[in-house]
Amino acid sequence: MAKAFGATSTTDEVLEGVRLSGKRVLVTGVSAGLGVETARALAAHGAEVVGAARDLAKAKAATVEVRAGAANGGGLELVELDLATLASVRACADALIADGGQFDLIIANAGVMACPFGKTADGFETQFGTNHLGHFVLVNRIAGLMKPGSRLVNLSSAGHRFSDVDLDDPNFDRTSYDPWIGYGRSKTANVLFAVEFDRRHKASGISAAAVHPGGIQTELSRHLTPEMTQALIGRINAAHRAAGEPDFRFKTIPQGAATTVWAAAVAEANEVGGRYCEDCHVAEIEPDPVKRTGVKPYALDPERAKALWAKSEEMIGERFP
Repeated sequence: MAKAFGATSTTDEVLEGVRLSGKRVLVTGVSAGLGVETARALAAHGAEVVGAARDLAKAKAATVEVRAGAANGGGLELVELDLATLASVRACADALIADGGQFDLIIANAGVMACPFGKTADGFETQFGTNHLGHFVLVNRIAGLMKPGSRLVNLSSAGHRFSDVDLDDPNFDRTSYDPWIGYGRSKTANVLFAVEFDRRHKASGISAAAVHPGGIQTELSRHLTPEMTQALIGRINAAHRAAGEPDFRFKTIPQGAATTVWAAAVAEANEVGGRYCEDCHVAEIEPDPVKRTGVKPYALDPERAKALWAKSEEMIGERFP
């Protein structure tokens, strides 16, 4: 019988007894937090990890323990990737294609959260451009390197409940910018991208899932002051209490990365393909906009996923099969 995991499970608990020797994995955002822990856990179980980061010097320093703890043929190499610049994204993809190494897993982990209004090098709103469009281009460009049976795992967030995507005004050209609405749009996009990628590649034996890691104190919250964090937790707890749910609790980084490695290497592909996962299980659809757990219906809407794909291709000026 399969082991049961939950909100407090760690990466090491989830991967206990799992051998990943011979598996090759791409993880974006390996310069801090969840990306480093995800790489560490996978390499410790034998995976060859390709870690992508904008700042290679920072990533090299942050991943010393990843290399030291690699076992059973596991290891780590680093590649440069700035998701906020499509020239960098395309250069990274070109280098991976030229290398020719195939992947068993791609984990789209990197991202930004609740940042002040800004635009990427290509003129996209920072959160949508970095969290969604950067990964959209990277993953689709290297999709030919994904083996049959491989998986894509997109890191989303319970923050997807803040907003559906806005396909008419993705860059806030006509809408007043709110950092949490921008974050919500980008995290919903991460789910919808997984839904459509899974549909398009299922016949080739390739699946895709989205995961919510939980609330973790990492560099992702660099734009939040302590007062903003406390105010956010206060709003979450008020909603939880009204719904009869327990108060919010931060996860540790190993607990936060557990759902990622569970969806990537432990769960059955047909269990998680095209789905949204949290606390090491597939989440239930929850239409109540106040509730933090579960996934909002619009994030799994297949027609919405197709429309986002088409809009994303239009924005980046590139089409993918």
